[in-house]
Amino acid sequence: MVKYIAMAIFKLPQLTSRHKELLSYLLVNKGKLALATLCSAIVAAMTSFSAWLVKPVVEDIFQSKDLQMLVLIPVAVIGVFLVKGIAAYGSYYLLNLIGQDIIRQLRNRLYNHMQEMPLAFFQREKTGDLMSRITSDVGVISSMFTSAITGAIKEFFSVIGLLVVTFYMIPKLAAYTFFILPIAAFPIFHFGRKVRRTRLGAQRAIADLNAFLHETLLGIKIVKAFNMQEYEKKRFAAKSRQIFRKEMKESKVRAMSSPFMEFLGGIGIAFVIWYGGKHVIAGTYSFGAFMAFLTAVGLMYQPLRKISKTNNSIQRGLAAVERIYEILQQKTDIIEAASAVHIQPGSHRISFQNVSFKYDTDLVLQNININVQAGEIIALVGMSGGGKTSLVNLIPRFYDVTEGTILIDDVDIRNASIISLRQQIAVVTQEPILFNDSVRNNIAYGCQDATEQEIIAAAKAAYAYDFIKSFREGFNTSIGELGGRLSGGQKQRICIARALLKNSPILILDEATSSLDSESETLVQKALGNLMQGRTTFIIAHRLSTIGYAHRILVIVDGRIVEEGLHEQLLERRGDYYKLYQMQYSDVHP
Repeated sequence: MVKYIAMAIFKLPQLTSRHKELLSYLLVNKGKLALATLCSAIVAAMTSFSAWLVKPVVEDIFQSKDLQMLVLIPVAVIGVFLVKGIAAYGSYYLLNLIGQDIIRQLRNRLYNHMQEMPLAFFQREKTGDLMSRITSDVGVISSMFTSAITGAIKEFFSVIGLLVVTFYMIPKLAAYTFFILPIAAFPIFHFGRKVRRTRLGAQRAIADLNAFLHETLLGIKIVKAFNMQEYEKKRFAAKSRQIFRKEMKESKVRAMSSPFMEFLGGIGIAFVIWYGGKHVIAGTYSFGAFMAFLTAVGLMYQPLRKISKTNNSIQRGLAAVERIYEILQQKTDIIEAASAVHIQPGSHRISFQNVSFKYDTDLVLQNININVQAGEIIALVGMSGGGKTSLVNLIPRFYDVTEGTILIDDVDIRNASIISLRQQIAVVTQEPILFNDSVRNNIAYGCQDATEQEIIAAAKAAYAYDFIKSFREGFNTSIGELGGRLSGGQKQRICIARALLKNSPILILDEATSSLDSESETLVQKALGNLMQGRTTFIIAHRLSTIGYAHRILVIVDGRIVEEGLHEQLLERRGDYYKLYQMQYSDVHP
């Protein structure tokens, strides 16, 4: 029964597969849903029975003056409202339980899906917009399930119960009166569709505001440094005004539906009073039956009005569903092989064979061929935008090659288990990525079962132990959002400690010291020296002074390897490496 009620509310022929899937979430909780539906039916039955009681009240008490009924009917009224209250509680609680569980599943599914998406997805989407879909949009759907659909089920049964009373009391008048119901359904769905369209625009505007807030609050230091507060205030006001306009457009549509329903309700009641009153005067209908009929019609007005509002809320929820499924229906292009090979721990050699790579249509790497032996340290140098970071991002399959093959030992990484592949790789980036958690948990990120001794050893090897112990709470110190309570050198050394604890045989250092002062760089270089021991390492370096550990240097220009060799050899060739060296050390002559 509930399935068909929901289908009627949602106008199923116009539903997409995503809406039908959302309805399937409801039907998973069949037991709770059946009990909640029963409770709603009891509420409706008690409401209808209270309307029916008007007839014996008028006829038995006021007209017949029956003293026994004067006692029994009030007792019946108390019983009706007691049962109705208990059933209403059960219906509300159970439907909210189902609704909140659906929202929990949907929110988890959305976040889990985002976690499986490739880096290209996050570079394409705005972080604030993604946050809005998980919080704001799912919240709108929560309202749809916990109040709108809850109300729709209850009000639907109330209307059915009251219709039964009216047809039982005066069938002919009921048939005439409720000819207007199909007409009343038109504004419900007409305005509902408009609400969905306007709500979708409002939610997109809210998501745009969230993205703006995320960027400006994270970049507040730059905003203040460049005295751009007034500029950002104006931008925020413009976006806020856009939301205001869209919200008011939706409010206008929603506000129009209620007066329309009231007008139709007024027409119906006026007809009942005129037609029924005429037949009561003529003696065709009893006064008690007519009053019961009129009471049922009056009680029916509120459920019909609420159904109209409920439909608007449901349409708002369906607009949020559209936005959520825009994300859920995007597929990752980093696919696990059907019979994935598990890469065993230990030293590994890496081979790039005729590798090319493009972002969308832009070719970034062309015909890359590299053979790296286990334990070898390779430095990648070149001008910004040459493709160095893109090259190392292919190793852990943050992206897949467009052409060619990358082998770890003799295994094509596309045939390897993604988890086992990434377990072999540790990454230290230019911008230290830390979480708003304790120092201990940041170091142990990815190694949740690490012992205290292992965490301390990693901190010491990263030259982080001394400054950590100087904190009042030591390893339990919370480092703030993105490690905001630490200096740049401290953040980078915690990242190195995290990589040391992971103990992966392949290491990627993406300009790990480029943003540090000389003193911090010295300590970080010592920590990196400990980290690189025995590991197959790729160093992306901006400053050529930081690649003294390298066994080989590869010069990458416009996505191609143009030179390869040792520092002295490359200087002697006076090619691209020599030009880079001259740019950084123009006052030094080799």
